[in-house]
Amino acid sequence: MDFALTEEQTLIFDMAKGFGEEHIAPNAQKWEAEGSIPKELWPQLAELGFGGLYVSEEYGGSGLSRLDATLVFEALAMSCPAVGSFLSIHNMCGGMIDKFGSEETKQAWLPALCSMEKVFSYCLTEPGSGSDAAALRTRAEKTNEGYKMNGTKAFISGGNYSDVYVTMCRTGEEGPKGISTMIVENGTPGLSYGANENKMGWKAQPTSQVQFDDCMVPHENLMGEEGKGFSYAMAGLDGGRLNISAGALGGAQNALDLTMQYMSERKAFGKPINQFQALQFRLAEYETKLQAARTFLRQAAWKLDTGAHDATKFCAMAKLMVTDVAFEVANGCLQLHGGYGYLADYGIEKIVRDLRVHQILEGTNEIMRLIVSRQMIADAA
Repeated sequence: MDFALTEEQTLIFDMAKGFGEEHIAPNAQKWEAEGSIPKELWPQLAELGFGGLYVSEEYGGSGLSRLDATLVFEALAMSCPAVGSFLSIHNMCGGMIDKFGSEETKQAWLPALCSMEKVFSYCLTEPGSGSDAAALRTRAEKTNEGYKMNGTKAFISGGNYSDVYVTMCRTGEEGPKGISTMIVENGTPGLSYGANENKMGWKAQPTSQVQFDDCMVPHENLMGEEGKGFSYAMAGLDGGRLNISAGALGGAQNALDLTMQYMSERKAFGKPINQFQALQFRLAEYETKLQAARTFLRQAAWKLDTGAHDATKFCAMAKLMVTDVAFEVANGCLQLHGGYGYLADYGIEKIVRDLRVHQILEGTNEIMRLIVSRQMIADAA
């Protein structure tokens, strides 16, 4: 049992962290105010191999492991969780196409995905189906000309921004077995978008509804097989949960690093506040929690990489544990800043706002508890 990162993994982490510090962190507050991320950023990340992290090399990807990917997203989130998480969604789409798409589908979409010439979004959630994803109502009716899609997706990161939407829709019966996956390109007639949502956090990342009104999608844009879309979506979420956890971890680590610096400079009662034992204990608790969360996250990633039978359970446990701990630590770091933590200039309040949604998306933490407990009961039967 070896808990150390390889030399290559350390280089991956350092490369992502360095890129974030140079190109993302100085602009994070500006992009948040503007409500968007410049599209010129993505090809720069793609040059580092981050556009198709676990896409096969033959299609332009990096062919990295899920563990490797968590290092990238942790490192990028130390500069801005909203930017790193947006990239993780793009990569989730790439992983799904690489794993489940036909050879023709892979050749058609993956090279532009990996170069980030085209940015991809994931469309599962609807206004009436969030946690109950299998109840989705967006329908794709097969015709001679293609699939005619009708319905609305909600809370879509990259809505009215991305170039391609990997969309779960109903082609058959009610329930999970009637769901398929379509790849819908921006500009397709019948595809439109709602207004950008005014969110608590992740403000740099445009989020909107995606609407399909008699939207005609070519037959060849069906990904994989009809009726398998729900299983594709759930498989994609295993890795997505790891990435969202890694982003939360990176944001919380940055909050703790900023707090360590602040506490060494801020004085009260004649000495730096890091000399007060009560506050030192808080630092020790936060460090312990983040280190434990990091170790557990990487174990879950290892489980997914090795195809362990309980990988889904571990991904759910990691998402539950890491995102809860990360928010707790970031919120505690704000408290240690006192009134200054409430000011945007110190960077802590943005981290707190950004990390709150990590406990909700890619499956709420309540659903994570459901996944874990159901698996426990099934294993005991």
